[in-house]
Amino acid sequence: MTYLDDPPQRSRDMVLDRRQVESLIARGQTILIVDDRVLRVDAWMKYHPGGEMAIRHVVGRDATDEVNALHSAEARQRMKNYQIGRIEGAWINFVPPIQGGVFVDEDEGVVEKQAIPTTDISPAKPSSGSGTLEQETDSAYLDRQTEKEIDLDLARFPPLDPSTQGHIVQAYRELHDQIRAEGLFQCNYWAYAVEVTRYLMFFGLFLLFLRWGWYATSGLFLGIFWHQLVFSAHDAGHMGITHDFTIDTTIGIIIADFLGGLSLGWWKRSHNVHHIVTNRPEHDPDIELMPFFAISHRFFSSLYSSYYQKTITYDAFSKFIIRYQAWLYYPILAFGRFNLYVHSWDYLLNGLGPRKGAAWWHRWFEIAGQIFFWTWFGYGVVYASIPNMTQRIIFILVSHMVTMPLHVQITLSHFAMSTADLGVHESFPQRMLRTTMDVDCPEWLDFVHGGLQFQAIHHLYPRIPRHNLRRTQKLVQRFCEDVEIPYALLGFVDGNKKVVGRLGEIGRQASILAQCQQTIAKKTLSGLAH
Repeated sequence: MTYLDDPPQRSRDMVLDRRQVESLIARGQTILIVDDRVLRVDAWMKYHPGGEMAIRHVVGRDATDEVNALHSAEARQRMKNYQIGRIEGAWINFVPPIQGGVFVDEDEGVVEKQAIPTTDISPAKPSSGSGTLEQETDSAYLDRQTEKEIDLDLARFPPLDPSTQGHIVQAYRELHDQIRAEGLFQCNYWAYAVEVTRYLMFFGLFLLFLRWGWYATSGLFLGIFWHQLVFSAHDAGHMGITHDFTIDTTIGIIIADFLGGLSLGWWKRSHNVHHIVTNRPEHDPDIELMPFFAISHRFFSSLYSSYYQKTITYDAFSKFIIRYQAWLYYPILAFGRFNLYVHSWDYLLNGLGPRKGAAWWHRWFEIAGQIFFWTWFGYGVVYASIPNMTQRIIFILVSHMVTMPLHVQITLSHFAMSTADLGVHESFPQRMLRTTMDVDCPEWLDFVHGGLQFQAIHHLYPRIPRHNLRRTQKLVQRFCEDVEIPYALLGFVDGNKKVVGRLGEIGRQASILAQCQQTIAKKTLSGLAH
């Protein structure tokens, strides 16, 4: 009987080498490394409040920084219960199965590989095969674009050798200790008192103008109310208010579901994945917005989404829309809230969240919140308080379109940033800073941005309360200077220009690819005719 077959008799302090860990993963076990401990978390997967998908993206990897960034000290302590061994020395990451990694158990001849198709995103030259000329030309064009993006990042960012990346990780962890020592993880509750006062003011103005019959103006203040509320829901979802899982979750659900009609559970499930695989077209749901937006040429290949577990088809409608996405950016985002309703109900009705463990009650509390929201908003406000259909439609459109700046703020930090995958040797802090941009604004405008202007800092340390992010910024800038990682910081206007420019560039690439396909098709038909 081997160490693989009899885990209960094996000491948790047994040193496991890379081949032994590979064999465990090859047998279908969910293994990750945290603080030099080898954890097998299969039994925890169905209980994880943040969903299974985020865990699957760190299988076979040293996930110490990702886990520490997103979890409380109590959660990290509980993870020790799943320890089955430990490692010695620096760990060389595997590519997780969900991302295409292949694992072999040489003792048993068992091979574990991903069960889903994926797009090859390596910068290798296009392979010659039996595909059509059009397919080979498409592949060559996309490969060249991918190689350019990777080469650009390799030139701008520190090398990926273990020594350099290890230095970055060490400096990042020292910065974490400094931030904690300065009390920046502690919430400023007086700041939330100001926030609540602002919320009550906007909600009161919404009710006042509703009573006066100024329905468009009433919708305006309701939209502003929703816009502001989302910031606190975001804080609660990251346990950034009280740092207590149950209390912050309850606060988040009351804000998101009861007052806003959006599912906090859906947001956490997708957002946690976004924090792990930021700006990866095949894996990050926050940038998988086809057929309306493509921020990478890789969407032209109808890639497979590991999150949605389906192919994101680059069909005729997508080809048309993507060419003009720079012009459609703001109009489409004006209707973004309606899309969030769809995602919320899909998550709740299909029971995609955890059904056991500490989060078992979330789904039912959220459904109660949705019923409450659609009762007070759908029936009490839209139907019972507004006299005719025209006014109702105007009210709904105004209240929802006013939240458009929120969607701009969310996309602003990532749409213009790199979507290249530099491989498993890139450290967590470098990957976050390479794919995320901060927005420079005066301090008096912080309430408008709600902390979303500090997304790079937030991605490094998601559990820092947003009212402390401005103070943290100076420390992060110093860190970036020390490790020579570029810190992306643009003003709101310049950031918008960069995003629209990126969308325009991808749109032009779509047009070029379409023209190439048309030319090849004409030549093929001409050749057949002769």
